[in-house]
Amino acid sequence: MWIQVRTMDGKETHRVDSLSKLTKVDDLRLKISELFKVEPDMQRLFYRGKQMEDGHTIFDYNVGLNDIVQLLVRQSLPQAPLPKEKEAELSDSDSGCGSAQSESDKGSTHGEGDGQTAGSSAQTDALDLIDPGFGFYKINEFVDARDLNMGAWFEAKIVNITKKTKDSAEGDAQNEAAEEEIRYHVKYEDYPDYGVVELAGKDVRPRARIVYQWHQLEEGMVVMLNYNPDEPKDRGYWYDAQIQKKKETRTQKEIYAKILLGESGDTLTDCRIMFVTEIYKIEEPGSKEGAEAGSESPLKRSNGPECKHCKDNPSKACRWCNCHVCGVKQDPDKQLLCDECDMAFHTYCLNPPLESIPEDEDWYCPECRNDVSEVVLAGEKLKESKKKSKMASANSSSQRDWGKGMACVGRTKQCTIVPSNHHGPVPGVPVGTQWKFRVQVSESGVHRPHVAGIHGRSNDGAYSLVLAGGYEDDVDDGNEFTYTGSGGRDLSGNKRTAEQSCDQKLTNMNRALALNCNAAVNEKNGAEAKDWKAGKPVRVVRSSKGRKHSKFSPEDGNRYDGIYKVQKYWPEKGKSGFLVWRYLLKRDDDEPAPWTRDGKERVKKLGLTIQYPDGYLEAVAAKEKEKENKNMEEEEQEPETPSKGKRKRKSQKVEAEEKGSPRKSPAKKTKVEAYKLSREQKSLIKADELNKKVWGEAMESLSLGPKFLNKVEEVFMCICCQDVVFQPVTTECLHNVCRECLHRSFKADVYSCPACRHDLGKTYEMSVNKSLQTVLNQLFPGYSSGR
Repeated sequence: MWIQVRTMDGKETHRVDSLSKLTKVDDLRLKISELFKVEPDMQRLFYRGKQMEDGHTIFDYNVGLNDIVQLLVRQSLPQAPLPKEKEAELSDSDSGCGSAQSESDKGSTHGEGDGQTAGSSAQTDALDLIDPGFGFYKINEFVDARDLNMGAWFEAKIVNITKKTKDSAEGDAQNEAAEEEIRYHVKYEDYPDYGVVELAGKDVRPRARIVYQWHQLEEGMVVMLNYNPDEPKDRGYWYDAQIQKKKETRTQKEIYAKILLGESGDTLTDCRIMFVTEIYKIEEPGSKEGAEAGSESPLKRSNGPECKHCKDNPSKACRWCNCHVCGVKQDPDKQLLCDECDMAFHTYCLNPPLESIPEDEDWYCPECRNDVSEVVLAGEKLKESKKKSKMASANSSSQRDWGKGMACVGRTKQCTIVPSNHHGPVPGVPVGTQWKFRVQVSESGVHRPHVAGIHGRSNDGAYSLVLAGGYEDDVDDGNEFTYTGSGGRDLSGNKRTAEQSCDQKLTNMNRALALNCNAAVNEKNGAEAKDWKAGKPVRVVRSSKGRKHSKFSPEDGNRYDGIYKVQKYWPEKGKSGFLVWRYLLKRDDDEPAPWTRDGKERVKKLGLTIQYPDGYLEAVAAKEKEKENKNMEEEEQEPETPSKGKRKRKSQKVEAEEKGSPRKSPAKKTKVEAYKLSREQKSLIKADELNKKVWGEAMESLSLGPKFLNKVEEVFMCICCQDVVFQPVTTECLHNVCRECLHRSFKADVYSCPACRHDLGKTYEMSVNKSLQTVLNQLFPGYSSGR
């Protein structure tokens, strides 16, 4: 596959070839360095707002064929030198080991990087604080530092302060004089092994020390509090948050807040805060209170436990944070860490035990170590491993390769004009549309599952079902049919179907189909709708597999037969002797059924023929040709016999007759019925003056019938999200973008058109094109759900 890489200013674009989904970001940087002449460590790569990090594949970021990755080039500028009198003091801090201690430091009550014990407060000697002459803070000052990955604040200590020239992409490009930015080198107190981290001024602030009282908290205040996004009831880390709601009853006090996850703008709304007595005031940089707070180490805040299993209880054995065999928290110097599963093991707990720590850089535990029998050395043939020899496939006599079936392939495209939970017909798919394989039905959005017969949700209802004659109890009369629910079969051993082996229950898909009936759900006796036409619609697809039971099924492939509704459902004993759930569905569609005379004429008018996957017919023809060549070779090797000579003369006679007979004239192509727009739709299209040219291109496809909708979907696709534009903003350069996508682009400080890079300006007004939105809602009903 290939992608495009474009610089942030849009001036240079190159195509990067020979990539795969498993290409690492590190390897992509090497290819980019050859094209752009930019070293890999000077590259910042962005795709759809996410910065691409080394160690991940382009598949992790969902980078597709011919997608655009943006390149921001870092500026390599020398670091601002420190005053000469302080170089000796700070020489060690640049290497990540903390600042060198002077004679006065040696008498200090606390060492560098050491955390304070809970509930203690230590006064720092004023001589420990070193003023670099710039910035709000001093070296050795206690601060709160933000973790850039998770957005939480941690207690830290400043070990160095430097100046750095801003990148040209971040600074003002019109300002010739480079602007200097102060960088703070901090060391997290609870995580000394993390080393020294370089942060900008906005990610460092004075240590919080003032705890709000309950009566001081008000709605709308921005505070710092403790919250665990994964386990909201447990202690977590310290985040900035905005108080949304404050409640107090006789027995308890509640705070609900919006958690602010860093500068990216991500938030968690309506989060209940469990620790309402530990809400801190945010100290502002440069304030007098903040300066006083930095001169001392306040009471230490408690974070969430490192191990969620034992809650860091030292007296409790834990196999997750200590030895994975015994779980006893002792002898940490004799614990080995597996490089695959990251679990620790005591050397004496291994089987066989180890006398000492291995000298190898990589070590793997017995569960992660590869089986030697599975490793094929150079020059050896592939041999069967112990694990594979025990599998069912090793003892099976079946020669079928399940990996080559069409049910095993993935979708090459996906229906985006309606959501997956859409009830009713899919725009652009008329009754009578046929597909060769179920995967194509899934791609069209008519019935999404590849194998399952019912598509639905147990709390929302069923959206579609397939009649494939899988149950012996089904009866099909065309305009109405009885349908048997799913379940009650033992499909173990990779079986697709089996005999009924137990009772069915009104759960999962069975319950989903019952919800479509216009009656209250009755899990015991079923129910019947008083007005069955008021029920939820179900798209019905008939498969050729049901041809042996029903004359209404197609002769080949799968056919969409329109909208049906559930009239009633009930439990009964099937022919197998087990309880099954039965459903009676009746047709309720304005379009004629495809087996009727009107339906056949409509199919002919629309030119609906069976659809095959791309390249399928060519592959079948090549296979047939290969089979013929093989048969001819076998006949040539076979000795001449009377019966063979008779067959040969007969085939020659038939061939001569075919040559002498006049060629049949090709069948006339039936004219496809043009797509008809309503009067309102025509007036809305005419009112959309900004897209006059685009609509003109789309209107040329009206004569293609349902394919007109495919053309509309193509010309009005948002270049950012690759879906039909929702709440479209038609830019001054006449491109259509979703308002949300354009807003996200402006939030990332990119003020140009995503399609042509035309500068829109920071104050550009994003007004929705209401005429376009209205006509798209009519052409693609339901496509805006969930957008």
